[in-house]
Parts: sequence; structure tokens; C-alpha cells
Amino acid sequence: MKDEPKYRRVLLKLSGEALMGHRNFGLDSNTLERIAAEVKSIRDIGIEVCLVVGGGNIFRGIQSAAHAIERATGDYMGMLATVMNSLAIQGALEQLGVQTRVQSAIPMSTVSEPYIRRRAVRHLEKGRVVIFAAGTGNPFFTTDTAAALRASEMTCDALFKGTKVDGVYTDDPVTNPDAKRYQALTFSDVLSRDLKVMDTTAIALARENGIPILVFSIQRTGSIAEVVHGKGEFTIISE
Repeated sequence: MKDEPKYRRVLLKLSGEALMGHRNFGLDSNTLERIAAEVKSIRDIGIEVCLVVGGGNIFRGIQSAAHAIERATGDYMGMLATVMNSLAIQGALEQLGVQTRVQSAIPMSTVSEPYIRRRAVRHLEKGRVVIFAAGTGNPFFTTDTAAALRASEMTCDALFKGTKVDGVYTDDPVTNPDAKRYQALTFSDVLSRDLKVMDTTAIALARENGIPILVFSIQRTGSIAEVVHGKGEFTIISE
């Protein structure tokens, strides 16, 4: 009997850095194409997929020259970077024949739809991939918080956070080879141990709305399809 997916509607959260590949800045076309192909693979088996992407690959590259810019203005600049990344992912998905819509929390009708919850739900129901750009549209909130917020609004079964490592560890596995990966954590564990998975607002939102967070490596081919079936290596955060 063919394995049934464990989750039917998911939000995939990607950092901007996940799109850089081995570059120091910007977008890597091979990485973009690989991630698009993986999103298509789960869309093709009937999973409803939406995405939130960060802007660190673009904005952090200019932050060193932006010390004179106040926090709110800097955050708006970061939101615009996420729109650029969202359009890049949309382009990669549509090259593969996947119908995609970008909805921006900051209205910019020339390049994207405005964020309208009911319209976004309808897109998902029709099998389109929806990419939520510009964070929450407000400064002082991260794209992690935007991901938890949109996952709650879309009544997603889970929030997938694609990172450079295959889960949450006791320490940084890059610098400490003895670091152990957690199989499962509660939301309270993450908050009380101050584990740097997502910011506290995002964790609180996910907990309040009963949305599990699955942290996995986006760098390994096939990992999204594995996680959607509850397989592979990841850390699940839930109640």
C-alpha cells in the first residue's frame, strides 16, 4: 500500500540564505531550481503548499552599510528583499508548470496580489502554490512570525522550517560534533531552554493555534517529500 502523506496543507518557511547555495550573496539558480522541483513533487501528490521566505541573502549584504538607517526603515527594506525572493521562487516554479501566486503584505499590484486570506485559501484549494511576501507588513516582526501567522490563517496542518541542519540540536552541530539532535520537543521546551529555532512570537503563535513545527535540512534532496510523510530526519515541536 502506498504511503499516505501525514500532512495535507503545509507552510514551508525558508530563510533567504537557503537560496544562496554556496554563494555569499544573492540567489543561486541551481538551488532555486532544486527547491522548486521539491515543492512541485509534494504539490503533485495533492499537498496544498504555501511558502514564506526571508530576505537575508539580499538585505544582510547591505546591512553593513546601513547602520545609519533606523530599525523600522531597515525592516521595510528587508520586506522588499523578501518580495524579490518570492518572485524568484515563483519564476522557478512556473518554469516547471506549477501555477503560483505571490501575495504581498505590502501592496504592490504591479508585481503581486495583495494579501487577502480568503483568496489565498481559494488558491490553495485549486492546487496553486501561494507565496506570502513582505512578512507581516509591519516592522519589528520577523519572517518567522509571518510564517506562523500565515500558517495559522491558512489552517495549515504543519509549519515546515527548512534550515542548513536536519533538526534542532543541543548545540551548534557545525562547531560541536558532539551536539545531539532532538527527535521531539514541546513548545515549552523551546521557550524555557531558549533554543534558537524561531523567535518567541512565532513559537507562541504556533502553540496557540496547535500547529506543529518540523525543522529539517532543506539542503538534502528529497527532504521535503520525506518530512511530509513523517519520515526522514527532523525535529518536531508540538504540544
